[in-house]
Amino acid sequence: MRPHSSAIRYRRRALNMSLRTLSAKTGINRGHLSRVERGLAGLGDQNIAKVADALGVTTNDITHKETP
Repeated sequence: MRPHSSAIRYRRRALNMSLRTLSAKTGINRGHLSRVERGLAGLGDQNIAKVADALGVTTNDITHKETP
């Protein structure tokens, strides 16, 4: 699975969550998360699950191109 960068950013911002907070909740480096959100890097399946859990969504919500 490859996360869709804008879906992650959209969900994070909808929760008024900073990259620092998402990093703390997932254990994923803040710089790497920033690159993921900009479409410059990807995440493995385990980290996609961590991000989805931290954002309170399913993995499908952040791996599809459509955002609400």
